[in-house]
Amino acid sequence: MSKHHFLASAAAQPPIVPSERWLLAFPDGQWSNWSTLQSTVRPGDVVWVPVNHSDWKDKVGELLKREPQCHVVVTSSVPYDAEGLRALNVGARGYCHLLAVPELMREVAEVVSHGGLWVGPELVQRLMAATRDALERSPNAQPPEVDLSALSDREAQVARAVAAGKSNKEVADLLHISERTVKAHLGSVFDKLGVRDRVQLVLHLSHSNTQSG
Repeated sequence: MSKHHFLASAAAQPPIVPSERWLLAFPDGQWSNWSTLQSTVRPGDVVWVPVNHSDWKDKVGELLKREPQCHVVVTSSVPYDAEGLRALNVGARGYCHLLAVPELMREVAEVVSHGGLWVGPELVQRLMAATRDALERSPNAQPPEVDLSALSDREAQVARAVAAGKSNKEVADLLHISERTVKAHLGSVFDKLGVRDRVQLVLHLSHSNTQSG
């Protein structure tokens, strides 16, 4: 069973420790210093690395070199796109607010554990725009057209809301359904469209809209 690790540092000023929300999200999670973390992380584990560490990018790279099959989530108290891109560039699978609510942290963990990416809606849009530019420069590299008719009406509603950057909770509130139902619909959407995460979903929906426009 995979575990959650938080990269802490008692020597830092101020000390780097997990937030109360992280502890609520992962009551069985472990928080430890760098040397302990390196010896305890295992394939499939999720490691949360705060940008409070001045050398966080180096640590992410070293960690993934030591254990390529772990999943790294970088956290920041003031998230911004450029930093999020740097996190993805060094191999992180997720980038989110250090003080995100426990439900959102668990959602992030679920996505990255299944091979997906988790980034904020603004960064998703930037990635989508960059991919569009690349596709325009290389027409032969375009992904196959997506047949959205494979989705049920409710699945299509969930897909469009998620692609717009809404969290599972926001989608549940919008559609007046439970978060569990949203997750079930989203899993079905991913399977039917052949995508792994929210970023790919946005790109596929965008491509489909472009093809039909």
